Amino acid sequence: MTLRSKTTTALPYNVLQKGAAHLRAFRQDESGVMAYPTVAFFLSMLAVGGIGVDLMRMERDRTILQYTLDRAVLAAADLDQTLAPAIVVKDYLNKAGLGDYYQDPIVESGLGYKRVQATIDQTFEAHLLKFSGGGDLPVYATSKAEESIDGLEISLVLDVSGSMNSNSRLTNLKSAAKDFIDTMVANTTDGKMSVSIVPYATQVSLPDDLFGEYTTTGGNDYSNCVNFEGSQFSSASLPTSQSLEASMHFTPWGYSNRDMRTYYSTQNLVRSPVCDDRDSRQILPFQKDATKLKTFIQNLSAGGNTSIDIGMKWGTSLLDPTARPAIHALSTGFETSVPADFTERPADYTDSDTLKIIVLMTDGQNTSQYYVEDEYRDGFSGVWYNSHYKSYSTYDSRYGGRYFFHYNNSWYDHPYGNEGSESGTAVNLTYAELFARTSLKYLYRYIYDEWMDFYDARNKWYYDVFGSYGNSTKNARTRSICTAAKAKGVIVYTIGFEAPSNGVAVLRDCASSDAHYFDVDGLEINDAFASIATSIRQLRLTQ
Repeated sequence: MTLRSKTTTALPYNVLQKGAAHLRAFRQDESGVMAYPTVAFFLSMLAVGGIGVDLMRMERDRTILQYTLDRAVLAAADLDQTLAPAIVVKDYLNKAGLGDYYQDPIVESGLGYKRVQATIDQTFEAHLLKFSGGGDLPVYATSKAEESIDGLEISLVLDVSGSMNSNSRLTNLKSAAKDFIDTMVANTTDGKMSVSIVPYATQVSLPDDLFGEYTTTGGNDYSNCVNFEGSQFSSASLPTSQSLEASMHFTPWGYSNRDMRTYYSTQNLVRSPVCDDRDSRQILPFQKDATKLKTFIQNLSAGGNTSIDIGMKWGTSLLDPTARPAIHALSTGFETSVPADFTERPADYTDSDTLKIIVLMTDGQNTSQYYVEDEYRDGFSGVWYNSHYKSYSTYDSRYGGRYFFHYNNSWYDHPYGNEGSESGTAVNLTYAELFARTSLKYLYRYIYDEWMDFYDARNKWYYDVFGSYGNSTKNARTRSICTAAKAKGVIVYTIGFEAPSNGVAVLRDCASSDAHYFDVDGLEINDAFASIATSIRQLRLTQ
C-alpha cells in the first residue's frame, strides 16, 4: 500500500486528462481565423483611400489657386491698373473662394515697368487622412507677371500732304500723336524706346547729317530726298553703301505774277518744291525725349501730294539693321543728333528683347510723285543769270549762237554782263541751280516763251523735263514694302483718317492684321493712337 503525503501539489490524474483534452480541442478549432486580419486590412484600405481623396481635393484647389493667381498677377501688373497690387490679388482670390490662402504679393515698379509676384505657401486641411493618424497637407503656388516696354523701336509715318489742312485734320493729328508720345514715354524705361518721325508728302526729306550717311548720286545743295527704284520697295533693307539717286530740287507748280514778284524781290528758292527743304518736314530719327518729339510734331505743316510708299519705305528702313552705321554716326562724336543710348540701333530682327513698330497714317491715297528726267539732271542749262540785274540770258543756236537778254529783250553775242562795259556778271546755271530758283512753269512761260514758240517752250522746258509715278504704281510699291516689313517681324499699324476707299484698301493690306487697322474720323484719331499705345505694351507671364 502506497502512502501519499497530505502536503503534495500534484494535480489529480483526471484533471490533467481534462486539461489536455481542452488544449487539443483549441488547437484543432478554426472558427474566426480571418476576423482579425480582415479588420486590419479594412483599416489599411481606409487610410490609403483617405490619402487619395484628400490628395485629389488638395490638387483640385491647388490648380484653381494657380489659375486664379496667374490671372490676379496679370491684372495687378497692368501699367494702367490704378488699384494697389495687394488689393487686386486679394480680390481675385476672394471671388474664387480662395481668400483664406491670401498672402501679400511682392511688388517692384519703376518708370515703364511693374512686376508683381504672388506666392501661396499654406496648408490644406485634410479630413480622411486624419483617421489614419495623418495631418494637413502643404499647398504651394506661385506666379509672377511683368508689364514693361523694353527694346522698342517705333517709326511714326505721318501724312502731311496738302489735304491735311482740311477739316482740322492736322490739328487733330498733332493732338493725338503728342498724347501717344506722352503715353509711350511715361510707360517706358529711359533709353529703351526710340521714336523716329517720318513726315511724308510728295517726297520724304532727310536732315543733312542723315542724308550724308547714305551713298547718293546727282545731289544738290538745296534739299535731301531720294528717288527709289521699284525693286527697292521689295526689301526692308537700305544699306548705306547702296547707290541712291538724289531728287532734284524743283517744282512743277506755280507761275503766277505773285510768284514772279516774290522771286524778283527776295530771290527765294522755288515755292512748294517736290522735295521740301524745311526742317519741320524732315525725318526726325531715333529720339527719346518727349519734349523734343512733341515740339517736332507741333511744328508739322501740310502741303504737297501724297506718297505713302516713300513714307513707308523710310519708316521701314529706319528699323532695319542696315541703318545701324548711319545711326551710330549720328549718335557718336562731338556733334550728335541722336542720343547715345541708340548707338547700336536698329537692333537685329533676331533680338527677342526688341519690338519693332510702324504706325502709318494717311488721310488720302497715293497721288503723283515727280522726278527730273536724266538728261536734265547733270551739266549746265544754257540759262545765264546776272545777279546785278536779277535777270537771265538764254542761248539759242538757231540764231547763230546768240543770247537773248531778258532785262531789255535784246539779242547779244554773249550773255549780258560778260562784256567790260556791262554791269554785273552772267553765270551759266547748272540744271540743279536753275530748277532750284525757278519753277518749271515760270521757266517756260516767262523765260523761254519770250522768244520761243509757246508750245515748243512748254514741251522742252516743262513736259520733257520731268516724269511721274501715279496711283497704281505707288499702290503696288506700298503693298510691296509693307509685305517686306511684315516678313521681317515688324508690326504695322495703319490709320485711315477720313481716307477714301482707294487709300483704305491699301492701308488694310498694309496692316499686320484687320485688328491693326483703324478707320477714324475727326477726334476719333485720338482713340486710334491710344489703342495702339495700349496694344504695343508687352505683357508677359514670366513664371
